[in-house]
Amino acid sequence: MTGHFLKAEIHCHIEGAAPPALAARQAEKYGIDPSTFLKDGSYLWSDFSEFLVSYDRVAALFRTDEDYALLTETYLAELASANTIYSEIIVSPDHGDRIGLGADFYLAGISEGIGRAREKTGIEARIIVTGERHFGPERVIAAAEYAARSDNPLVTGFNMAGEERMGRVADYARAFDIAREAGLGLTIHAGEVCGAFSVADALDLVRPSRIGHGVRAIEDADLVARLVDLGTVLEVCPGSNIALKVYPDFEQHPLRRLKESGVRVCLNSDDPPFFHTSLEREYEIASHQMGFHDAEINAMTRTALEAAFVDDDTRTRLLQRFDAETARPQDPVKHG
Repeated sequence: MTGHFLKAEIHCHIEGAAPPALAARQAEKYGIDPSTFLKDGSYLWSDFSEFLVSYDRVAALFRTDEDYALLTETYLAELASANTIYSEIIVSPDHGDRIGLGADFYLAGISEGIGRAREKTGIEARIIVTGERHFGPERVIAAAEYAARSDNPLVTGFNMAGEERMGRVADYARAFDIAREAGLGLTIHAGEVCGAFSVADALDLVRPSRIGHGVRAIEDADLVARLVDLGTVLEVCPGSNIALKVYPDFEQHPLRRLKESGVRVCLNSDDPPFFHTSLEREYEIASHQMGFHDAEINAMTRTALEAAFVDDDTRTRLLQRFDAETARPQDPVKHG
């Protein structure tokens, strides 16, 4: 087990983090038949398009600010129970508008959940507002403007997610300029469904400090060297990559090669229950299936904290806690 690891996560979509048991309770609350998206406690889907349908069905079970507070608190409590000290959750104000709740109440619910979880467990969390690429540049720019004018101190980053094959990064660059000018941290999904070129485009046009996934950069040695030079952090989600068949198995996943090339990487869960994973399982995979030693895994966690979209005082406090706890002697862990 990897419970002894102190953990951090900087790439997780809040609706995609809904535990199946919570989704089942929400379905009952709203009189929805859970068999359309759940079977034997697992979400139903077999390919990327079905995953998106299943994701939307689960997301539709959260309709009020209190629903979102419950979802956020539930997920953060689960992280805290696995020894996680920091989390960044990816949220979409567009989604809040589409479900009729409105972006303000949507964010207020998520913020309330963060506050409750912090009070009960001590976990620190922040919000990354995301634009959804497949809705087009105007919607992504609107999401950036919303994040820029937000006076919510928990909103500290901006992202773009969604269908990577739609549109050119150049079409969305203005959204990132708006977010940058507002002082928000920048990250962008790239190099997951699409190849190395999508990572290069992101670096050229967005200049983010982090990239969501980014693993396909391994296909271009010059690009890998550029990531090293820039110090760009890749938010790597191995369980998600295998579930979505980006790679056939963990042995062929490029996390090890990226790290050994000097790229800054960290471990994340993406949409954990949909991909039969959790942040804890991602650490177990790294340890037992990818063969990373404890010190290497701790280094990835430290990278996540160094790259976190937080103020300097919060980062210093998190790093001091992390360094103090990881310096303690641990029982040796056998690697399989």
